[in-house]
Order: sequence, then structure tokens, then C-alpha cells
Amino acid sequence: MYEPKMKETDNSVIEFIESMENEKKKADAYQLLEIFEEVTGYDAKMWGPSIIGFGSYHYKYASGHEGDAPLVGFSPRKAKISLYLAYESAEREKLLESFGKHTKSKACIYVNKLADIDTIVLKDLIKHTVETYQSLYPNE
Repeated sequence: MYEPKMKETDNSVIEFIESMENEKKKADAYQLLEIFEEVTGYDAKMWGPSIIGFGSYHYKYASGHEGDAPLVGFSPRKAKISLYLAYESAEREKLLESFGKHTKSKACIYVNKLADIDTIVLKDLIKHTVETYQSLYPNE
């Protein structure tokens, strides 16, 4: 049976952040933790070994595949910080125009450091993502 890689764990978010070697990344991670908790109102939880997630939703695809995922999250990886925010949409693209230095994929936005981005736009992206997923996947 399929076992999802990303699921909520009881691991400590603070221990995960403290285990990071790069002091600048660690400081950015603490700042992101504060921003995400403030905007979402959710406590941070570890999802898998390296994703810090906030809130959750249950999804089910037409294929029958289903699971749980955080509404929003981030992972302070060695190369870049991965921000798990809303999938491609016109609203996301509009917000990203004034976001600052970043790269993106379908579901992720990557930044080198927090100083490269506008944290007010980040807060808008977080709000947009939470609202999008809560409307797409309302709690049953």
C-alpha cells in the first residue's frame, strides 16, 4: 500500500531548526516560523524529516489517491529555502511580481535568504494559500 513521504510527525520544530549548521539560515527559519504562525494562527508541526507545516487539509484525487498535507509550510534547505505555497494561479503570479528575488516551480517558491524578499508580500501569499486550500478542501 502507498505510504506518503510527507506526513505529520511528533518531531520538534525547534530541535530541527537548532540542528541547522548555517547560522543565517537558522535565523531566517526562526523569522519564518514567527511569520507563518502569526499569519495562519496554527502552531508549527514537522511534516516528514524537513518540512515545517502549518494547519492541514485532506485531499482526494479522482485517481483515488488521498492524503493529508500542511496548508502552508517551508523548509530551510542547504541550497535554498523552499516555501510551500499555493499552486500556480493568476493571483499567485501577481503577488510574486513584487515578492523579490526568487525562483519557482508548480507548488514551491525558492529563496536564498529572507532579506531577498518582501515579507509583507510573503504574508499575502500565505493568506492566499490558506484561503485557497480551505475552499478547495473544506473539512468534512
